[in-house]
Amino acid sequence: MTLIPVAVSLLMAGSALAKVPAAEADKLGKELTCVGAEKAGTKDGVPEFTGKWLGTPPGVEYTPHVGQHPVDPYAGEKPVLSITADNQAQYASKLSDGQKALFAKFPKTFRMEVYPGHRDFRLPDSACEVAKKNALNAEITDGGLGISGALKGAIPFPIPKNGQEALMNNMFPNRAFNEDKTTDFANVLSDGNIAWGRQRNRNLGIVGKPDEVGKPLEGVMAYSSTGTLLPEREKGSVSVSSEPVNFAKDKRLAWSYDPGTRRVRQLPEYGFDQPLGGSGGKMTIDSDRLFNGSPERYNWKLLGKREMYVPANAYKLHAKTVKYADLLKPGVPNPEFIRWELRRVWAVEGTLKEGYRHLYGKRVLFLDEDTGQAVMADMYDARGSLWQYAFLNYYYGFDINAWQAGTAFYFDLNSGGYIAYNLFQERPNGPILNKGNLTPSMFTPEAARNAGN
Repeated sequence: MTLIPVAVSLLMAGSALAKVPAAEADKLGKELTCVGAEKAGTKDGVPEFTGKWLGTPPGVEYTPHVGQHPVDPYAGEKPVLSITADNQAQYASKLSDGQKALFAKFPKTFRMEVYPGHRDFRLPDSACEVAKKNALNAEITDGGLGISGALKGAIPFPIPKNGQEALMNNMFPNRAFNEDKTTDFANVLSDGNIAWGRQRNRNLGIVGKPDEVGKPLEGVMAYSSTGTLLPEREKGSVSVSSEPVNFAKDKRLAWSYDPGTRRVRQLPEYGFDQPLGGSGGKMTIDSDRLFNGSPERYNWKLLGKREMYVPANAYKLHAKTVKYADLLKPGVPNPEFIRWELRRVWAVEGTLKEGYRHLYGKRVLFLDEDTGQAVMADMYDARGSLWQYAFLNYYYGFDINAWQAGTAFYFDLNSGGYIAYNLFQERPNGPILNKGNLTPSMFTPEAARNAGN
């Protein structure tokens, strides 16, 4: 693993880390993008940041806020490289352990079609203004569980100096503040048989609401509601939850409605390594978006920045024309639909703290430098053996002027099965983003009861 070294600071419980000096923050919007990514490309093929598009690109027909499936502005492009089990050794420095494991386990079917790289989309000016202020004022507090001095509306640490700061960027990126979607997920077994699930998810991100931008980053981070539509035996169950900004002061709260008893109960604990329903143990609640929730059980270390082949500009995968039967193949999804690009990512390692429990003894997250969001993860068991690999396919949402999390794949490297999560290709609508019709009252225990009836 070839890394660009960075200073790694140790964080003592309750202490705060130093802010970025003004001279360094002044690089934002110059040699760095406004959220801290290097603008320049590289000789190996990382593209230069152009940021030429905000919202829908010229010539693209798209109606925002109605759930139209993504439209590909790069539809005419062809792969420039195909990485296979036979030639992957040439690119080993730009692959994760999980990718290498897939080549070893599925040498005939796994390949990576690499496309020309593009960094053409940008964030609104309001996000850039907040990011600059955050660089100057934000600090990690409460042993890595909180932030002081940060404002809502952009990542808190555009120039991360340690693992906690990079992880907080993954937790507070620019993304949709309203999301309403019906999605399928497929538990693809090693023999190719599939167990199906379907959910309606609604998410209200308080920290991204337009009227909250520029206000102190505190209080509630987000509200979420999940209603089960499939499998039939679980149909009608509904869960609602709220997520705090500071996990030292508050905790994630969740309630569940059971259609069998017609009762709502508060869940004593929600998150961490509890299995995600319908995943057959291939996903934990805190592996949604590759990591979410309280970071308290791990020591987080910033390994550095590296060039890697990661999924990017994933429009082709999310087209309405994609059929599940064509996409979901035994072992690995059909490589024809996955777009890989060479990008720079931050590598962040989480090692389980002594005295804490989790199925993953170690997890390594790879965060796209342009967004701060995790795009890949390698997960290791308690013995230190590589167990799972996952990647998340992002695309720039024209509705939200930011990057939207699309379909993700979680691979069990022992069983040979995988989860295809957040599928909406065959749904009548894609995610309805930033329509602005969600309110906190929709995420209460009473709302869960009403939704389930």
